[in-house]
Amino acid sequence: MNSPRPRPKKPPRWLLRTPDPNAPARLFLFPYSGCGASMYQAWPRRIGAIDVCLIQPPARQNRIAEPHYGTYENMARDLVEYLRPHLDRPFAFFGHCGGALPGVEVTRQLAAAGLPLPERVFVSGQVAPHDGPYSRLFELGRDGLRAELGRIITALGGEPSGPLVEMGLEVLVNDLEANRRYSPGRISLPSGVTAIGWSEDTEIPTELMGGWPDVSAGHRSVELSGDHFAFLSAPEALLAEIRRDFGRVAEAPVV
Repeated sequence: MNSPRPRPKKPPRWLLRTPDPNAPARLFLFPYSGCGASMYQAWPRRIGAIDVCLIQPPARQNRIAEPHYGTYENMARDLVEYLRPHLDRPFAFFGHCGGALPGVEVTRQLAAAGLPLPERVFVSGQVAPHDGPYSRLFELGRDGLRAELGRIITALGGEPSGPLVEMGLEVLVNDLEANRRYSPGRISLPSGVTAIGWSEDTEIPTELMGGWPDVSAGHRSVELSGDHFAFLSAPEALLAEIRRDFGRVAEAPVV
């Protein structure tokens, strides 16, 4: 009697939805610490002609059964391999706070591998790598992080029930540890960087983001109106900055 063949291992699900093959450009969004890709539910499917692609790291939501990536370097290594087929047209990365630095590390690894590079790396509400790690949350114990996670869930429009908070707590703890361990020192990115501060952000005030010009010769800084969570609603001022730095491709017709 023949033993049953082992089922083929499913590929990782790094994107919450399949990219549009007809889109002229792509923007990959990295989630905030403790959250999954669905945190961008209020963002449009497109920004002009740019296809909005939601990155889903392991250990959360539809990847809850998978182990955490551990470090940004590990995450970037696996993500670079996965993204190869999707880098066949102009693309960029966006991340806010704990979601900003993974885009930096993925860009570094793409450059090291001689692969296509992002047109732009949009970093929102985060200090430059050589000025970190920096976060108020590093000083909080589990009870404090539990309360913080409830605040994040509320900002996302959810109800911070006990089970939901407890499920996300380990993800938040591990995401913060990855942030804490990311200390690459002074780096130079081959891609341009748009550093976006927020006028009422008390977590990462704009004045702490002054190190980004040292990261990219193509740096540009902008301060938008709003608090630390203002990016969640995809305000038009933010989308306008993204269209601006993508350039003409953002307005290209979709076939």
